[in-house]
Amino acid sequence: MLRIKLNLKKNPKTKQTKKAKPSLLKRLGRGVLITLLVLYVLSVIATFSGPPVDEISLSQSLEKIKAGEVEEVTVIDNRIQLKLHDGETLFTQKETNISFTETLKSSGIDPADIDLKINNQDLFKIVADLIGTFAPLALTGFIFWFIFKQAGKAQSNLFSFGKSKARFFRKNGKATFSHVAGLEEAKEELKEVVDFLQNPDKYRKMGARTPKGVLLIGPSGTGKTLMARAVAGEAKVPFLHMAGSEFMEMLVGIGASRVRDLFSTARKAKKAIIFIDELDAIGAVRGLGATPGHGEREQTLNQLLVEMDGLEPNETIILLAATNRPDILDPALTRPGRFDRTISLSLPDLEERIEILKLHAKGKPFVKNVSWKNVARRTVGFSGADLENMLNEAAILAARTSKTTIGNAEVDEASIKVRLGPQKKRLVSEEERRISAYHEAGHAIVNFFSPKTNPVEKISIVSRGIAAGYTFTPPEKDRLLEESTRILSQIAVLMGGRAAEETVFKEKTTGAAADIRQATAIARQMVVKYGMSSLGPIYFAPQVDITEWGQSFIRPEEISPETQTKVDLEIRKIVESQYLEAKTILGKHRKELDLVAERLLEKETLERNEFERLVQKPA
Repeated sequence: MLRIKLNLKKNPKTKQTKKAKPSLLKRLGRGVLITLLVLYVLSVIATFSGPPVDEISLSQSLEKIKAGEVEEVTVIDNRIQLKLHDGETLFTQKETNISFTETLKSSGIDPADIDLKINNQDLFKIVADLIGTFAPLALTGFIFWFIFKQAGKAQSNLFSFGKSKARFFRKNGKATFSHVAGLEEAKEELKEVVDFLQNPDKYRKMGARTPKGVLLIGPSGTGKTLMARAVAGEAKVPFLHMAGSEFMEMLVGIGASRVRDLFSTARKAKKAIIFIDELDAIGAVRGLGATPGHGEREQTLNQLLVEMDGLEPNETIILLAATNRPDILDPALTRPGRFDRTISLSLPDLEERIEILKLHAKGKPFVKNVSWKNVARRTVGFSGADLENMLNEAAILAARTSKTTIGNAEVDEASIKVRLGPQKKRLVSEEERRISAYHEAGHAIVNFFSPKTNPVEKISIVSRGIAAGYTFTPPEKDRLLEESTRILSQIAVLMGGRAAEETVFKEKTTGAAADIRQATAIARQMVVKYGMSSLGPIYFAPQVDITEWGQSFIRPEEISPETQTKVDLEIRKIVESQYLEAKTILGKHRKELDLVAERLLEKETLERNEFERLVQKPA
């Protein structure tokens, strides 16, 4: 049952989650790599760029200088630029390690006779040479550094297999017992755990030891995980949350290593709560696998038992665990000294459902005349998660139709949708609609005129899920015990649909299959478990036995074939007798049956008040 509402405020302006920016080291590495690549490409271009089209040999250039055709000579490093009188520019290469002046003198040319300019500061050439020399070395070094870094990361990941994957919440004060609706007994038990964590010396003076483990059991959606977070929030201690399946890994021994690391992390925090969700994933009975004692799951469980035994009395570390399968847990795990307390979280009763509905209705624009008591009465068997989902569906329905408030109609439709599924817009023939109308009317009439039954709240022939229609009869109040008269009436109501089909159409249809299956199951429970038959108060169902080692197994029914035949005949007698009872009721009230069926064909859905006016409830 979802008892806790976290008051988390979301920024309405935020439309989408921002992607995490890469780290500074990664961005710097990318920038260096791109820069080196660009510089290296530039150096290659500068090195291997082809010579100018107008380049001539050194001897040709000297002849032109002797002939007086050259106006100006410019020496740039090893290149020589010749500017002729006619405006043409030519290029040539001088001899390496020999100055151009010496070349002129050796050729019989006086350097003073020509306009000679020497410029050895070709910055682009110098930079290109430097880049061409050092860029390949830097790029190679960067590649090797990147390879070694990735190898080190892979090695680190290999050794991190044994680290626990627990989510660590150092401040967990948003969920407290004040946000929990109902479950007063469970909260009282857990308040003692909180007091142990906050005031351990008070209990040590009295010779009491801190409980090592608390096991939360209950159906799915009852709020086991959120109750554990409320304990951590009340105690204001670090909260380590890990699922049972997260201990398991392909490599043998990883689960045990993660258990050790989990408890080691908790010990460093001095005071902490460790919460393991779905404990049955690692805590099932040992010795039932193909390789007893050597499996990864069993080694993980063994290590968990050792760590719980290793908790010292002065260590304020408490292990909370949750499961909806307490029957398969290993007895060594649930004995006192390990899990000292077992707290059951059941489905909410009427008053608790009202509190949960009011809790989850906050922040939603419901109309003022919504009766949460009536809503709670129609949601018997709903967990807290179901109730939260129902109110969310109601809000979605209101938003879909552009309403500004959420009314009773949306809440009612949402409750039916959560229970049976959405409406189906399937094409149904007039004959099928008529059969469905009489089928549902048969359920309602038998229910109305049978003893100790719940009132009919709603009847509909609108198809939902696999059902062609439904008759909704929620109980007025939650019940822990059922009388045999009420159970027999339930069977008669279930058979009312088939009885109506035979009474009106003189025909049987497949629409009663689910009703017959459920009626037979109830009758079987009456005979084999509850002792409500002529066979007497004898238990005929399979029994669960516990071995001397604490292992459980299901022992088949130890009854003779003759007794089994009697059981089958007794089940048949109960179902057939209630089927005849349903036909008798419908025969006496055929007029009411026709009225209800015709109104269903006309309106498709009938509420309680209109139905009771049609059948004219006697005083």
